[in-house]
This record gives sequence, structure tokens and C-alpha cells, in this order.
Amino acid sequence: MTFKKIIGKLHLWLGLISGVLVVFLGITGCLLAFEKEIRNLTESYQFVEKQDKPYLPPSQLKAIALKHLDGRPVVGLEYGSPGKAAFAAYYDTVAYTIVAMNPYTGEVLKVKDMTKDFFRIVLKGHFYLWLPPAIGRPIVGSATLVFLIMLISGIVLWWPKNKAAIKQRFSIKWNAKWRRVNYDLHNVLGFYMSWIGIFLAITGLVWAFDWFADATYYTTSGGKKRPPHEHPVSNPKIPGNTDQVADELWAAHLANMSEKESITVFYPVTETDPLEMGVNHRPGTYYKIDYYHYDRYSGEELPATGSYAGGFDEAGLADKLVRMNYDIHVGAILGLPGKFLAFFGSLIAASLPVTGFLLWRGRRKKKAKSQVALGKVILQPVL
Repeated sequence: MTFKKIIGKLHLWLGLISGVLVVFLGITGCLLAFEKEIRNLTESYQFVEKQDKPYLPPSQLKAIALKHLDGRPVVGLEYGSPGKAAFAAYYDTVAYTIVAMNPYTGEVLKVKDMTKDFFRIVLKGHFYLWLPPAIGRPIVGSATLVFLIMLISGIVLWWPKNKAAIKQRFSIKWNAKWRRVNYDLHNVLGFYMSWIGIFLAITGLVWAFDWFADATYYTTSGGKKRPPHEHPVSNPKIPGNTDQVADELWAAHLANMSEKESITVFYPVTETDPLEMGVNHRPGTYYKIDYYHYDRYSGEELPATGSYAGGFDEAGLADKLVRMNYDIHVGAILGLPGKFLAFFGSLIAASLPVTGFLLWRGRRKKKAKSQVALGKVILQPVL
């Protein structure tokens, strides 16, 4: 067998094995690409009338939110840009509830169980197939790894043999028979999306497998080991009021922020947890957030380790890529054009197993008909 025939067999069987999962991941990926925009259009409680007065401090909004969390603590409290609602949240491995409030008045706009949220459900399906993470994560990761191999093998199979074949590799012959159109849809669209798909697959594998995340970090950092994410420790022996400390630190950060930025207060859960502030310089994405850690009692800034410690601009290349992983995956890193690329890339990815299966079935039928016809010729009596 020639090299291309071997690659073709590999491409075929990997496609048949992973096709259903690739279709599912592609469709759910399409839905997640424009999550922010769809939420802005459908969730009116995200917006409030901009007022010419200061926001209520975190301690006041926290006290209001606690009345709606059934005895659970506020874990995070986010203030958006002027005209946006403030959100308090409680979350753990099972529960996730948000309380949307008017940051100027404290009016409660919405209490929502996020475990029943449409996009949250889609996200869990995309990541874990709605299975326990320990089971679903490696299944999705394995399908993504197979998809990456198929993209590479697909480029090898697409590569034209000569100059005469180049033109048909870049365009779809819409006026041909449906089998030829289907072939072009698989071959041509597959080539165009492969360059987007490679980024989608690699960023997906970073989540799916620790060994892949470690290898990616090692490569992009010049041989360094991926650091663990460890929070610093507050000193419970120091007297102090956490809510008062949070209000003061929040006010200090807010004074140095522009109206286009947002800030989140992450409250400590245990006595020794730090108080954390996250200043997002590009709301709507997650990568460009500066993280600050403080002693919850004294307000003293504490050093932290890991890719999410400190400011984004001060982080090394490998740590920046860790932070950017989700925004690259959904295209948000490039703004609206990037989301369109991710959307159509995911849509085409979902179509490839379908067009590929039709190609395979068509060839099998053609081969079967040829064998029948040949048999008839052989069995004809000699006159």
C-alpha cells in the first residue's frame, strides 16, 4: 500500500469510530461561540439604567444576596461596567446560584439556578457529555485527539498531486451531481476549517488531559514545569473584619479602573483563605484579568503561585496561553470575527463526519454494483 492509501485507511476508520462524538462536539461548540451575545439579547436583567451616583459597596450587596441563597455564602461578587447589573454567586461541585442586583440601589433583579441554565447545560455536555467529569472528560478528550489526527491526515489526503488538481481542491463544483458536491463539501470545506480546527482541538485537549496541558506548558515556557495553582494563606490570629477589608480594597481598585473594566470580589470560604480581587480589562472574555490576593483580616497583599497569579501583562508566554485557552477555544480572543470563525469552524467540523460517511457508503455501493456487474459478465454463456 502507498503512503496515501495507509493515511486514507486511518482517516476512514478513525472517522467511523469518532464521528458521532465529533458531530455532537461541533454542534455544542456552535452554541457556545455566541453565548455572551445571546445572553445580552435574551437576559434583560443583566442591564440597569446608568445613574449618576456611586455603587453600593460589596458588603451591602452581599448582605442582600445572602437572603436569597438559602443559607449558602456568597463566593463571588462581580461589578460590571456602568449600566450593567452586579452579580453575587454561590457555587460548588453541585450547586450554582446567581443573584443579579442593581449596583446603585441593591434591587434584586433575578435569582437563578444556573444548574438549569441552557448554556450551562450545553457547556457540561461539551466538556463531559453530562457524565461525571472523571468519566466524561477522557471520553471527550479521546474524541478530540482522534479529531486532531483526522485533521492532519485530512490535509495529507487533500494535498494535490499536481498543478492541474490544485483548482478543484479550493472550490466546490455546485453544478455537479450530488455525490461530487458531497465530495467537495468534505474535501474543500474540510481543508479550510482544518486550520481553525487545529486550534479548537489543541485548546480542547489542554482541558481534557493533564499530560497534554503539561506538555503544552513545557513547550511554550522553554522547558519549565507547569506550576500548581496555590492560594496564599490568611493569618486568623490577626484581628480584622473581612467585609470591611473587602470594601476598602474594592474601593481602591475601583478608583483606578476605567468604565470599560469590571471587578470581581472573591470571598474566602475558610478561615485561612485569602480575599481575592479580579480586575477584568476586557469584559466578555476571561484571559485579561489581573488577580490580587490579600490577607482577609489585615488587607495585606499576599504572593500567589500558578498561571492565574498576578497581572496578565506580567505573566510569561506559557501562563498567558493558559489564561487565554477558553477565549481561543470559542474565538473570543479575536472579538466578533473570531467568534464567527469558531462558529463556522465548529459547524463544518460537525458536518465532516456526515459527508465523510456518505462518501464511504457511496463507494461501498459503487463497489458492490461493480462486483455484481462483473459476476454477470463472467456467468454469461459463451456463444
